[in-house]
Amino acid sequence: MQTVEQGRHRVIWLDGRGVDSDQHAFWSVLASSALRTVVVNRKQRGEVNLPLGTQWVVEIQEAAELEGLDPGDIVMAANPELLAGAKELGHPTCIFLSIDSREALEAAWAAAEKVDYAVVEFDLPTNIPLELIIARLQDSDTVLLKREAAFEDTVVAFGVMERGSDGVLLSTTNLEEIMKASSYLLETGRQQIQLMPLVVEEVRHIGMGFRGCIDTTNLLGQDEGMLVGSTSTGGILVCSETHFLPYMNLRPFRVNAGAVHSYVWMFDGKVEYITDLEAGSRAMAVSTSGEVREVVVGRVKIEVRPLLLIGGRIEGQPINVILQDDWHIRVMGANGKPKNATLVSPGDELLGYLDQPGRHVGLKVRETILER
Repeated sequence: MQTVEQGRHRVIWLDGRGVDSDQHAFWSVLASSALRTVVVNRKQRGEVNLPLGTQWVVEIQEAAELEGLDPGDIVMAANPELLAGAKELGHPTCIFLSIDSREALEAAWAAAEKVDYAVVEFDLPTNIPLELIIARLQDSDTVLLKREAAFEDTVVAFGVMERGSDGVLLSTTNLEEIMKASSYLLETGRQQIQLMPLVVEEVRHIGMGFRGCIDTTNLLGQDEGMLVGSTSTGGILVCSETHFLPYMNLRPFRVNAGAVHSYVWMFDGKVEYITDLEAGSRAMAVSTSGEVREVVVGRVKIEVRPLLLIGGRIEGQPINVILQDDWHIRVMGANGKPKNATLVSPGDELLGYLDQPGRHVGLKVRETILER
C-alpha cells in the first residue's frame, strides 16, 4: 500500500481586499506570520507595506489598473480578457470563478486551464463541485484554490478526494484564524527529516506494562510509521500495522507505538506522550526516506501487555524504545525493510532519529536534564 500525495505542498493566500491600510493589527499579524501571499485590490497595492518576499496578488477591474504593477505581481480578475492582457505583459494570472450553476461549473474548467492560478467559490457548502473541478484539472498545471472563510474549512478543502485543492484563499479578518493558518504552514512545511542507522546493543524482556496503539483516521503505507522513544535524545521508526499477520486482518491505520510513557515525535521538533494523544490530535507519519505528513488520531488504545526494550546508539548517543513484546510488532531496519521486534538482536541496524536532549511539556529546553 502506498501513501497518497505524500509531502505535497499546500498554499494559503490571505484575502486582504477591503481591509483598510490603517487596520494595523491585521497587517502586522500577516507580516509576522508564515503566510507569504496576500490578495489586495489595485489601490491597496500602493498603500500597504509588507516585508520583502511577500507575493502580491492584485485584483483588477479594468485594463488601466495594469499600469505600474510590479512584473512579479500575480494579476487576478474574473474577466478572461483582462487576464489575457496581463499575460501579454508577463504577469502570472489568476482567474476568480464564482460558481452557482452547472453551466458556470462547465465554463470554469475551460477558463481555469488557460491561467496559472484559479480561485473558486461556490454558492452551496457541498464539496461536490470542487471534486469535479479537481478531477478535470488533475493533469493541468493550474494551481487550484478554494475560497474559505475559516481555517477548519481549509483543512477540509485539502482533503477532498484525497488529493484536495492545491490551496485556499482564506477570506477572514479574524486574527486567531490567520494564526491557525500560519501554524499549519509551519508544521506542514517541514517535509523531510533525517533518519540515521541505530546500532542495537540490547534487547530485553522487561515484564508487563501498559502500551498504546495509535489508531489514525488515515491509511498508512508499508514504508511508514511513527518515531517513538523513551527519552528526548531520539526515537526508533516503529512500523505501521501493514505487514503480514497470520491470524488477523491488517490494521493499516495503526501504529502499535509502545509503552505509555513514550515520546512520539511531531512537527516542528515537538513531541507528545502517547497518553496525551486523543481523538482529533495531529500526529506525524514518517516514511523510510524521511518524508513526513500529518495524520489525525482517531483514538489511542491502551492495554496491559508484556513489554520489550530495544536499546542502541546513533553516533554514540544512547536511544531506546519499549514496545509490546510480540512477534507481530515491527520496527524498521536501516535497509528500509521491517523487522519483527522479537527477532531483533544486538548488532542489527534500525532506522532511528537523533534529537537534541531536554524537554519540558514536550518542548525543547536548555537546561540540564538526565534521562536513563
